Parts: sequence; structure tokens; C-alpha cells
Amino acid sequence: MAERSLRGTNLSALSMETDENVVLSERRITRYVCENKHISELPFSVEADVPPVWECRCGLEAKLVDGPEPENKPAKVARTHWDMLLERRSIPELEDLLEERLDLLRAARGEKPKKK
Repeated sequence: MAERSLRGTNLSALSMETDENVVLSERRITRYVCENKHISELPFSVEADVPPVWECRCGLEAKLVDGPEPENKPAKVARTHWDMLLERRSIPELEDLLEERLDLLRAARGEKPKKK
């Protein structure tokens, strides 16, 4: 048996394994079609759960041909900074805080505080 030398090989990019005695799992070709009529054919193992949607090369969502209709998940509403602030403070509290900060700013400038 010939010995393999590691001299001059790039160990991080090359594998010393061979494909001998490797049994590949059985495959099936699945087809996806997007709204632009692009067809994507992808191999999946027969044991794999095939997703009902796949991202097409054009960026749209492609649906599985002869597959179940994908679930429509409710979209999560984006919360703004203002929404999160209102969860912690009420409007009267915010007005009081604003007035305190404005008084501090005026004092730093040498202005007289406004009377309430």
C-alpha cells in the first residue's frame, strides 16, 4: 500500500477521504415555480421534509409544484421607539420629564427657569 505524504498539501481545503464505500441517500427532484414563471429544480433526499416555498433566483417566493399551499403567518407589526416608550411611561410623565430636562438645559445656559 502506498503511503500518502502530507507535504505540500493544503489541509484546510482538501480532504484525504475518498468516495469509496460511500452510499448516497436516495434523491428526488422537486420543482418550484415563482410568479415570474422561473422553474427551480432541487434535489432533496427522499427522507427530507420538503419546504413548501423556496426563494427563487429573482428574489421572489417560489411555490412547490403539486405541493401543499404554504401557511400564511401573520406579519409582526414593527414597534417604534415611541411605542416602546409609551409602554414604560404615560404622556403626563413624559411631559414632566421633558420639563425637568429643559430646566436643566436652561440652567446650564444661564437662563432663568420658566415659571409654571
